[in-house]
Amino acid sequence: MDPSDLASALADVESRYRARHPHSARRHASARSHLPGGNTHTVLHYSPFPLTFAAGRGNRLTDIDGLDYLDLLGEYSAGLYGHSNPVVQAALRQALDDGLALGGPNVYEARLAEAVCARFPSMNLVRFTNSGTEANLMALSIARARLPGRTRLMVFGGAYHGSVFQFRHGGAALNAPFDWLIGTYNDTEGTRAQLRSHGASLAAVIVEPMLGGGCIVGSAEFLAMLRDECTASGTVLIFDEVMTSRLSSAGRQGLLGIRPDMTTLGKYLGGGASFGAFGGRRDIMQRLDPAEPEAFSHAGTFNNNVLSMAGGLAGLTQVFSAAESSRINELGDRLRTRLNEMGAAHRMPFQATGAGSLIGLHFAGGIIQNGADIEPAGVKRQHAKALLEGLFHLEMIDRGYYLGRRGFISLSLPTTAADCEAFAAAVDQFLAIRGSLIPVDLADYGGR
Repeated sequence: MDPSDLASALADVESRYRARHPHSARRHASARSHLPGGNTHTVLHYSPFPLTFAAGRGNRLTDIDGLDYLDLLGEYSAGLYGHSNPVVQAALRQALDDGLALGGPNVYEARLAEAVCARFPSMNLVRFTNSGTEANLMALSIARARLPGRTRLMVFGGAYHGSVFQFRHGGAALNAPFDWLIGTYNDTEGTRAQLRSHGASLAAVIVEPMLGGGCIVGSAEFLAMLRDECTASGTVLIFDEVMTSRLSSAGRQGLLGIRPDMTTLGKYLGGGASFGAFGGRRDIMQRLDPAEPEAFSHAGTFNNNVLSMAGGLAGLTQVFSAAESSRINELGDRLRTRLNEMGAAHRMPFQATGAGSLIGLHFAGGIIQNGADIEPAGVKRQHAKALLEGLFHLEMIDRGYYLGRRGFISLSLPTTAADCEAFAAAVDQFLAIRGSLIPVDLADYGGR
């Protein structure tokens, strides 16, 4: 395969994309006058320009050029309820009618806290924030503050814990300047050795039960080892379930039977409005009680904003039942199996990872266990992977399917088996038509 063939195919698809989306193109060009890059959420940007959406209904989106899509992105897992769930919408309308920015406790927040703690038994007490990033910042800061002699924090390569906690390629320039110890995800024995060597200096270990970047599932053995070692050293174990809380009615910790010291939440739990939460053991969270001596202060004007509280309460107590959780996650498992069968049938380095309703698509061979396994070695391979991801992404958009540029899928509750089968058929067509463009050497970098 000549690499120029892949670049030529992408150029052709981009040309067709520009022709079909003139209004999105103009809006993007105009937005660049006031927004760096024409957007305010980096991950939503892609070449040649991102779509601008005018409306969403159920699990369908309509862009400003009047074209419709099956929404498989689900707002990076925040859109679990879809775009127009009537129960959530009714709760939001009631909150709007009753007034915004009340400046004091409202009628929703304590009820939402009760519902969250009931879902996640490890959370004896909970506090709300405005995002998952902020929830993780608070959890990590509390862990450090309560153990003044311990300032170091353990995280894992490839992890994403928010906009100031990005650990692809070792870290990002805008990361919070904490003292980080970086481990290898799913490396049980290597991480055990690190914890035993550095345990006395570690305030906390923060881990996603499934790496959001790439949807790489943490093994039960690895996560249980973290629990055992943190218990032995007195280190706070934080489960970042901002994304994985949807994998069962009690999150992935409920599926595994592992009880972390603290848990962070976000995304869909605000019912479509801005939301974050952190909570955990009573003795840790009690330090935030203003009536306690030497209490930690936790401020935030919109921590309890009525839209997030009302929408979150309605969604968690009236929509996302245990039965609905099982249904949508089983649907995702079936779609993942179907996609992996296609990769095998076409004998191509294409596979789907993840758990339940969260799926990562990869043009890679081998076993994927950590962030390094989805990053090809060498500039040429990296370039080929980027071209291939761009080609796949725009071709799926052309067919009416909207997903993340890097192959991220997050199913929303309105999604049906027919929706999944139609998408699988589109992927099958792509592999059949474009298979000759997939570089053969992408087959051997996964699991290195």
